[in-house]
Amino acid sequence: MQTSSVIPNAIAAGFHALSEPLRIKVLELLRERELCVCDLCETLGVSQSKLSFHLKTLKEAGLVTSRQEGRWIYYSLNIPQFAVLEQYLAEYRCLSNFLPARPCQDS
Repeated sequence: MQTSSVIPNAIAAGFHALSEPLRIKVLELLRERELCVCDLCETLGVSQSKLSFHLKTLKEAGLVTSRQEGRWIYYSLNIPQFAVLEQYLAEYRCLSNFLPARPCQDS
């Protein structure tokens, strides 16, 4: 695993973004196609201000991208960032043979 602080920060931001049910619902909707903020608000039954907060979190985590067309902003999944999180978790699958802790010494 890389030692750069950028990778752990990206991992932490990604999992933080995935820790909120509304953000999960947004991602589920975006699995099918790119969507406008107005469509997301209507489908999820939330205000634009509430949704904007969550979209900002998803965008800062790199999980979604946005593009503006006229006065509308469209969101879509950023698949490469999901691959980063998936790779991080995959590294734990091969930890079946880890070393036990060294015995502690009384001082």
